[in-house]
Amino acid sequence: MRIGIISDTHGLLRSEVFTRFAGVDHILHAGDVGPPGILTELAAIAPVTAVWGNTDGFDVRAVVPEIAEVEIGGVRVVVLHGMQLGSPTPEKAAKAYPDAGLVVFGHSHKPVIRRVAGVLAVNPGSAGPPRFRDPITCALGTIVDGRVEVELVELRNGR
Repeated sequence: MRIGIISDTHGLLRSEVFTRFAGVDHILHAGDVGPPGILTELAAIAPVTAVWGNTDGFDVRAVVPEIAEVEIGGVRVVVLHGMQLGSPTPEKAAKAYPDAGLVVFGHSHKPVIRRVAGVLAVNPGSAGPPRFRDPITCALGTIVDGRVEVELVELRNGR
């Protein structure tokens, strides 16, 4: 099973995301979506599990939860924006959800993939407008026989 992982779009869904996510079976969006139409556009690619982030308004909060749990390919997946953890880190995410196989978070705009005590914690970084000197990224993952592997994907700067 292939998954697309994205966060912090802040109203900008780059066309390259459609190319990178082509053929994925499920998409996880870790919040700061922007207008809810972003989720509709992603749903044209594959089913979407999304959460709201601290900058999302009522329109997004009305259609997605603050924290989502889903099973994908036999793996328990938790998606949250990350503000719940203060300054989110893989260690904090794994400690908060020790029974998950995959925890996806955003908020910091800093991409990271780290396995902590059996939990794969992933921040796909920010796929939205450039901010500071952070790279523009998303992630692609695979789940095979209950094992999750994820790699970061850098996106070009253009729309």
